Amino acid sequence: MPSIALLASLVLTPIQPAQFIPSVQAWTFNKFTTEQAISMAKQAGSEAIELFPGQTLSADDTNVKVGPDMGAAVTAKLKGFLDKASLRAVAFGVTGISKDPVEARKLFTWAKGLGIQVINTESTDALDTIELMVKEFDMKVGFHDHPRQANNPNYRMWDPAYVYGLVKDRDKRIGSCADTGHWVRSGIKPVDAIRTLKGRIVSSHLKDLHVFSADGHDVPYGMGVSDIKGILEEYRKLKFTGPVSVE
Repeated sequence: MPSIALLASLVLTPIQPAQFIPSVQAWTFNKFTTEQAISMAKQAGSEAIELFPGQTLSADDTNVKVGPDMGAAVTAKLKGFLDKASLRAVAFGVTGISKDPVEARKLFTWAKGLGIQVINTESTDALDTIELMVKEFDMKVGFHDHPRQANNPNYRMWDPAYVYGLVKDRDKRIGSCADTGHWVRSGIKPVDAIRTLKGRIVSSHLKDLHVFSADGHDVPYGMGVSDIKGILEEYRKLKFTGPVSVE
């Protein structure tokens, strides 16, 4: 896994530094506990992490999964892990968001309490509720893309034009969680996808893959076909300030 400092340095210049938040998606360490993921993200040089739902909290709390149902006392323990590592939780996902405002408010309240800025989801059916929540909590929601599904033509999140159509007339705090690796798996050049979204990006999962194919696998940044430098240059042009999570 490349260092977070290297990620930022790919587009840093003395004239116009990158403004995004280099982060680590905790899914990178999905075989470990959240406590371990926080520690390893810190060791990699990160100052920020994107938590993911359902990850076991710690070796002492194997029955506790990260999310809004973990309760106040255990959430405080999670905060303690973050504080000990001097790490910020900047995003959470990919997670479902309920159409029911009461249930959605529970998620947003929990995330806001952790200092999370962005919730990433694919819950397009909850778009009206999401818009209510981003206004109420002043938080952002990113619609995440998984790869095109050959056997499920109804799945359209892989298409940046579809995502742009979902968000373009909504509150500006609603946008794309740009997963560059899944675009490549769908045969889409990430730079083209970013331009299609016309600035409506609130977070990103950054990956480099060895080939444009559903079978593409992750490789170190700069060794694949994703055009990492071009992606980060587009983010800089957009003055993108959201989290860019290594995954």
